Amino acid sequence: MRLILLGAPGSGKGTQAVLLKAKYGCAHISTGDILRKSLQEETDLSRRVKALMSNGDLVPDDVIIEMVKERLSKDDVTKGFLMDGFPRTVMQAEALDKMLNEIGRPLDAALFINVAENTIVRRLSHRRVCRACGEALNLLDVASETKNCLACSGELYQRDDDSEQVIRKRLQVYRQQTEPVVELYKKKGFLRTVEVQDHYMPEDTFRGVKAALGL
Repeated sequence: MRLILLGAPGSGKGTQAVLLKAKYGCAHISTGDILRKSLQEETDLSRRVKALMSNGDLVPDDVIIEMVKERLSKDDVTKGFLMDGFPRTVMQAEALDKMLNEIGRPLDAALFINVAENTIVRRLSHRRVCRACGEALNLLDVASETKNCLACSGELYQRDDDSEQVIRKRLQVYRQQTEPVVELYKKKGFLRTVEVQDHYMPEDTFRGVKAALGL
């Protein structure tokens, strides 16, 4: 299985990637994880990333593409991969297609997890993180009186980027930059879509994912 996961921030791409990896053994390739790991390494590429991020600059397409190319050279991708958080732009999508064809691992499908914007805002704005252990939970999924972390009883707080104003701005950026990627894969005949309803839990979405992929 060689799969791209597409969807707006908060659509559940990461959660579905974890479930797919557990069941089918594919490598989960997250650009966020790659960037975090790069900050702990000492290579020419990682030093370039550190310099950009320390200056507050966005990591440009060519650097992200190079990092993904390096990740795709690892042995674990021989069992397939789940691409999470990449590509975000049409340029990245075209570069990825070229890269995969060059290494003889062409894409099987692009899975689009379609969630209504108001549902995303509602779920992300109810997300809380523990100050002590970093565990995240959603107030919609637990008892209404929950005020502390379920793992360690630490204090819960709302991240700045989980405020409704910031969420809607992130969704606007997504519509401008990444929705064209969805259309690109649709035109190429690679797109598989899962329609996620407001009341869905992750396991409900996972059933839709497996059905969309014919699994």
